[in-house]
Amino acid sequence: MSIPLLLDGLYRVCIWTAGVAIFLMSLIVPVGVVLRYVFGFGAQWPEPIAILLMMVFTFIGAAAAYRAGGHIAVGMLVDRLPAAAQALLGKLVHALMVVVCLFVVVYGSRLCLETMGQSIAELPWLPVGVTYLAIPLGALMTLVFVVEHLVWGSQKHREIVAFGEAH
Repeated sequence: MSIPLLLDGLYRVCIWTAGVAIFLMSLIVPVGVVLRYVFGFGAQWPEPIAILLMMVFTFIGAAAAYRAGGHIAVGMLVDRLPAAAQALLGKLVHALMVVVCLFVVVYGSRLCLETMGQSIAELPWLPVGVTYLAIPLGALMTLVFVVEHLVWGSQKHREIVAFGEAH
C-alpha cells in the first residue's frame, strides 16, 4: 500500500473522529439543558464531556482541514506577488507549520503527562491528561499532512478530499 493511500486512511480517521465528536456534542449539550431546565436536575457531566468533544473536533478536525486546504488563510497580499514569491512564501508557511506542530506535539504531550494525576471534579474517573490528548494527537496528524504537502504537494485534488465538491 502506498503512503498517499495510508494518508487517505488517516484523513478518513480524522474526518470520522471529528464528525462523531461534533455529533455527540450536539446531543449532549441539549441533554444537559433539558435535564437542568425541564427536570430541574443539574447534571454535572454534560459540560465537561462537551468540552472534551469540542477539543477532539477542533484539533483532529484541524488536521483534516489542513489536508483539504480548508483552513483559514488570508491571501490578499500573497495573491498580488509574483508566482516565484508566492511559491517561496508557500514553502515558508509550511516550514513554520512544521515548527508550530512540533512545538504543540512536544508541549501538548508534556501537558498531558503532567496532568494525568489530576481528575476532573465532575468526572473523577477521567484524568485531566486524557482530556488534553487531542492537542498533541491533532498536532501530530497535522504535522504528517504538512510533511505530505511538502513532499507530494497539495492533496486537495485527491478524490477522498474533494468528495462532494462540484466539478
